[in-house]
Amino acid sequence: SVLSRYENQITILSDYLEEFPETDEPVWILGRQHHLNTDKSKLLLDISARLWFTYRRKFSPIGGTGPSSDAGWGCMLRCGQMMLAQALICRHLGRDWQWEKHKKQPEEYHRILRCFLDRKDCCYSIHQMAQMGVGEGKSIGEWFGPNTVAQVLKKLALFDEWNSLAVYVSMDNTVVIEDIKKMCWSPPQSSSAAHSSAHLHRSALGRNKNTAGFCTGWKPLLLIIPLRLGINHINPVYIDAFKECFKMPQSLGALGGKPNNAYYFIGFLGNELIYLDPHTTQSFVDSEENGTVDDQSFHCQQAPHRMKIMNLDPSVALGFFCKEECDFDNWCSLVQKEILKQQSLRMFELVQKHPPHWPPFIPPTKPEVTTTGAELIESTDKLFELEEEFEILSV
Repeated sequence: SVLSRYENQITILSDYLEEFPETDEPVWILGRQHHLNTDKSKLLLDISARLWFTYRRKFSPIGGTGPSSDAGWGCMLRCGQMMLAQALICRHLGRDWQWEKHKKQPEEYHRILRCFLDRKDCCYSIHQMAQMGVGEGKSIGEWFGPNTVAQVLKKLALFDEWNSLAVYVSMDNTVVIEDIKKMCWSPPQSSSAAHSSAHLHRSALGRNKNTAGFCTGWKPLLLIIPLRLGINHINPVYIDAFKECFKMPQSLGALGGKPNNAYYFIGFLGNELIYLDPHTTQSFVDSEENGTVDDQSFHCQQAPHRMKIMNLDPSVALGFFCKEECDFDNWCSLVQKEILKQQSLRMFELVQKHPPHWPPFIPPTKPEVTTTGAELIESTDKLFELEEEFEILSV
């Protein structure tokens, strides 16, 4: 009954969105500095280029019989999609890529968009994320926190061979350099493990199949750092370090907001955070026959929301993307210089070696699934019946 109440909820962007004030202070957006007095148009173009995922309605029911809209509960999942989409844009198109209305975009752009469409056969869809969340103790239709959505993205990325991301989610406020390098330089998965696992997921994730096979070398890194920056309110001692993260060229912003109200933070102006808001309900959009996507509703073309940093809930997750090893080395240097050396109370720790009292670090791989007749699966309906039967999403 709760879900049905949200089914008809339609939130429309209204005129209350504030324009940026007249100020000489710089605006930082995902590692890029803008000046309102001289290049406000470039700033707004930079913001509108980010993929904007919101509530949707009228998609196929999740799990076959579940909700057909995520209005009221899917905001953190949408924010996780936005952070991941920014990583994929950086991976395939570069941070300086810009989106323009009605302008023809490269095939990689449409392929990235297709990863997030609200279909059960798209690897980062609301369907996949909600069902993977069951393994994290979240019922379908239940609100996620920043750490939960990070764990879900980490698991789903194991099945995404086209983007081939290494997703590292820090534990106990600690980033371990040794573990990240071990994961990003890990050898390709064995053909037998990949073969057995790929059979069951061929239909759902086949759109992102890398026909060239597994690549060797450094796997592009999506680094997510879940944090608690206070008890009931954010501790002011963390504010400067938190803002510093948006200045880093590797920045993917932050997930957070207020209790049960998630936003995707992409930058700041003074002591105000700039964010994309998923709380707008739009209709389901599918890809065209030629594979392109009508993308008008996936870009916020109005001035973004702002909120005072002190109003932020202390539970957040920082995101960073390092395409090459040198990007990660540079990020480590920036953290040491700008965050750790200047903070009396550190926002998080960066250590070289794996802590000896922790369990051994084993780079995650796709779970092996052995089922009789898996080779005969041809429809996504049968695929998800098997997923429920064998509970592979809780692995």
